[in-house]
Amino acid sequence: MSDTPISRRQWLAMLTLSLGVSLVVMDMTIVNVAVPVIIDDLGLTAAGAQWMNAIYLLMLASLLLAAGRLGDRIGRRKVYAIGLILFMVASLSAGAAQNQEMLIAARFVQGLGAAMIVPASLSTLNATFQGRARGIAFAIWGSTVGGMVAVGPLVGGWLATESTWRWAFWINIPFGLLALVGIAKVLDETRDDDIRPGTDVTGILLSTLGLGGLVFGLIEGQYYGWWRQDSGALSPVPFSLALGALLLVAFVVVEARRARAGAVTLVDLTLMRFRSLRYGSIAATIVALGEIGLIFTLPLLLQGALGYTPLGTGVLILWLAVGTFLASGATPPLTQRLGQRAVIRIGLVLEVVAIAGTALIISEDVSGPAIAGMLFVYGVGVGMATAQLTSAILIDVPVGASGQASGFLTTVRQLGSALGIAVLGGLLISSLASQTADELAKTDVPASQQDEAVAIVRDSAGAAIPELLKDPATAEVGEAAQASLITASKITTGIAAIILLGGLAATLALPAAPVRPAGAAPAPAPPASRPAEPTAGTSRRPRPE
Repeated sequence: MSDTPISRRQWLAMLTLSLGVSLVVMDMTIVNVAVPVIIDDLGLTAAGAQWMNAIYLLMLASLLLAAGRLGDRIGRRKVYAIGLILFMVASLSAGAAQNQEMLIAARFVQGLGAAMIVPASLSTLNATFQGRARGIAFAIWGSTVGGMVAVGPLVGGWLATESTWRWAFWINIPFGLLALVGIAKVLDETRDDDIRPGTDVTGILLSTLGLGGLVFGLIEGQYYGWWRQDSGALSPVPFSLALGALLLVAFVVVEARRARAGAVTLVDLTLMRFRSLRYGSIAATIVALGEIGLIFTLPLLLQGALGYTPLGTGVLILWLAVGTFLASGATPPLTQRLGQRAVIRIGLVLEVVAIAGTALIISEDVSGPAIAGMLFVYGVGVGMATAQLTSAILIDVPVGASGQASGFLTTVRQLGSALGIAVLGGLLISSLASQTADELAKTDVPASQQDEAVAIVRDSAGAAIPELLKDPATAEVGEAAQASLITASKITTGIAAIILLGGLAATLALPAAPVRPAGAAPAPAPPASRPAEPTAGTSRRPRPE
């Protein structure tokens, strides 16, 4: 390890790696606030609007392992560039879409490109930077991930209000081209030099279909129902979840058998011997599940019950990004003093406090500055915890296997996010429906109209509330639904805080890293401090091409 000052070329490399990931992350949220405008313009059906977002996450999560292994084999810089080009072409097509089929197909390809970008950028980061530079690089990368989640709604709201929703996709083109220039100029190629020839086709199919089945079930559970649909027919969700789980069990069995036989495997299961990866992945999954709660529920609350516009919602959520980016500068020196585990835990504590505080202050007359303050604290926590958790998880993993490890890590995070959307989103909608039914039972609204009103509020996830409030004939229904959405948001946000407490508890199993005083020379770790590397002869340094 070395404390050599970070060169200009290294700073540009960090920027290049972070830029591509920022586009992927922003596209997870940028479309959310523009959905009503897209529905009106293209005539999307409800199912089409759902799949516009679901297909992106589905492809991203289900192909990460295969894409990470591809980068190990043919070169991570090359895979990063190919993924970025696919992402830009798909963004161009999505912005030019004339119907929902073209838009969904473009989002499908976008997800494929994103699945190549994320593990390639993370494993390149892990392979390229060492010592103090590595901590700073991961802080920047993690802050980018956390901050762009909040920037997406702002950009989407602004574009939908001031220009056209199509620029929510086209905005990826100039920034993607800038990242391609960086790839060509400042990134060195890295790969696993000891990888054996051959392809684990069975592993790719089992992992992709298994993860796809799980993600489909988790995303669609709140729409189809977890067991039966509204029509009474059996829901496809339990079958999708069961099939996905069975395929993943088969994947583990097949990979273990191939490893014992000396054949090529998609995932080296011996990586699970590294304690940081084993326990850190559990913590990352739980944290992703909880963190998505606030980002998912808050825009629905702000626009549905509190009267904010899409642009106003984006401006408010921007405070999360402000906190994240400010924290990124303080995190590396703080990590040197306290150690990674302490910084991760402090960040998660701040997240828990902010989400729990938001649950407590949510009300019809809550002020914007109060919400902004909570989001700022939450952003500081994300900036501290996300980057260092990523670094801590990969710290023991050899460079040659970083593509597999980073792909696995990003996969479990995306699965955690999908689980958060399914569980917390389903909880919000079901709570909204039951609370609205209870509130309407106390009013003079005829019983024959109450079921229809509940269905309208539930199916729109609260988006119909402002229109109900405007019409004097439905104002009483709107007021009941408004109060119900506030209550449902308090419940959901509070449970998200409890889930994050579980993630905080999971970090107790992370291995301790030595803490050295600021300015002290780094001491080389003794050989016994790391488990034996799975692949002999793997270099920890990138091999320039």
